[in-house]
Amino acid sequence: MNYILFDGPSRNNLLPFTYTRPVADIRIGILTIREKWEHFLGATTTTITEDYLSEKFPMVEMEQNVMINASFCPNKKLIELVKNLKENQAIFLDEDVIAFYALESQDDIDFDSFEAIEFEGEYLKVEQTWDIFSKNGEAIKNDFELLTNERESQVIPKSVNVINAKNIFIEEGAKLEFVTLNASSGPIYIGKDTEIMEGSLIRGPFALCEHSTVKLGAKIYGPTTIGPYSKVGGEVNNSVLFGYSNKGHDGFLGNSVLGEWCNLGADTNISNLKNNYAEVRLWDYNTEGFARTGLQFCGLMMGDHSKCGINTMFNTGTVVGVSANIFGSGFPRNFIPSFSWGGNGGFTTYLTKKAFEVAEIVMSRREIEFTEQDAAILEYVFEETKKFRRD
Repeated sequence: MNYILFDGPSRNNLLPFTYTRPVADIRIGILTIREKWEHFLGATTTTITEDYLSEKFPMVEMEQNVMINASFCPNKKLIELVKNLKENQAIFLDEDVIAFYALESQDDIDFDSFEAIEFEGEYLKVEQTWDIFSKNGEAIKNDFELLTNERESQVIPKSVNVINAKNIFIEEGAKLEFVTLNASSGPIYIGKDTEIMEGSLIRGPFALCEHSTVKLGAKIYGPTTIGPYSKVGGEVNNSVLFGYSNKGHDGFLGNSVLGEWCNLGADTNISNLKNNYAEVRLWDYNTEGFARTGLQFCGLMMGDHSKCGINTMFNTGTVVGVSANIFGSGFPRNFIPSFSWGGNGGFTTYLTKKAFEVAEIVMSRREIEFTEQDAAILEYVFEETKKFRRD
């Protein structure tokens, strides 16, 4: 069977992260949503997404297809229903379509003519940006079970101070000595070829993905995910880094999400709680205003390729778009549009030519090419977000 993941109605709620990727490629837990589905299905997937992303993330359609709403993370019960879908059948959760069977010859899908299968059971759905960190603990536990089932961890080094060792899994090539791992409140997954430097204190749920580094003396509270090829130091609480991003120095990051290719300068601090303990409001790209989240704790949402200088301070509930560059003293405003250059004193437009030069250098350091596809996506985002910038 051919499986295709589609963005679904939550796509705009997940900006700025979905400016540069389909919903399926959001990381929550240890894996991306796509990687979860592919593990469960035992098959590769393709994507229905925005036109400007489709060259980098193409769709492959065959005669028979199962379309899956990428906002939903898979579990055993859901996978069983998806694998058993027949022609003109669809799985629903109330009004939401989870998956449906489609023939290549079907030009229009009329769900009124489908047999509706109502899903009943536990599920994890990513609908808002803050779901990525607020539901990360559950996602880490689910992925930990998926990835470690009937597998044996590498031996925990004798110098490591361990609490609840059975809830810790270390992949091949990981290096760690003289650190503390406390898995009493959730699992700890240490990925392939990672390093946790001496003096680090880590409390689960925690995931360190392949080729990532926790620097000397870091303090990390779960649920936290450090995506592939990232570096983290200082203090981190309940945050997700998608991958290829760095918070390499002291400073606090809490209840936050960083996309790919982000960098936080030394001693950057993020407020995750308002002084009056009030509900946090976040920038909403749909309404183009600040919307209620229902959260008391919420820090920074930072899109791909964005960076900040040393000693940067971010206020509670700050949203930074794609490819922004923030620096200077004081708190910048709570919404920083994509391709903004500046800080508390004001912003100018960060021209794509300069932004692309930086992206090319940064990506080449990890031996990854900044392609014409990447440039075309960022050019589209630059134009799409022009209305938010005020030079």
